[in-house]
Parts: sequence; C-alpha cells; structure tokens
Amino acid sequence: MAQSLHWDSSYEIVLALMEAFPDAELESLSLDDLNRRIIQLADFADDPDLVNDAILKGILRDWYEEIGA
Repeated sequence: MAQSLHWDSSYEIVLALMEAFPDAELESLSLDDLNRRIIQLADFADDPDLVNDAILKGILRDWYEEIGA
C-alpha cells in the first residue's frame, strides 16, 4: 500500500508526479496546473485548500532538481 501524500511530503509528491507525468514540460507548467496535477494523484490525501504558492514553488523546485540529478 502506498503512503498517503500530504503537502509537507514534497519529495514524495515529486516522485509521484515524475511517475504520473514523465513528459511534463516544467518550464511551461503554471502553479495552478501543478496544483491540479498534485490533487489528481491517486495517493494525495491532504486538504487542497491548505496549499499556497510557497509550497507549490518548493515542489516545482524539487522536481527540477530531481530531473536534473
């Protein structure tokens, strides 16, 4: 059973995003689009209303770092 994803689990969210959206073009991905994609993840279990731009920017930054690694 997969672990539930919450806003404070940015690394786990990034891994799930990479699996769900392997061909994502991060340069053209808006924060609203990122938010929608996260909420659509099967294991996402947090309150969508708790997100803010800082959280989304952090997840996007982690995603960039992970694909660049």
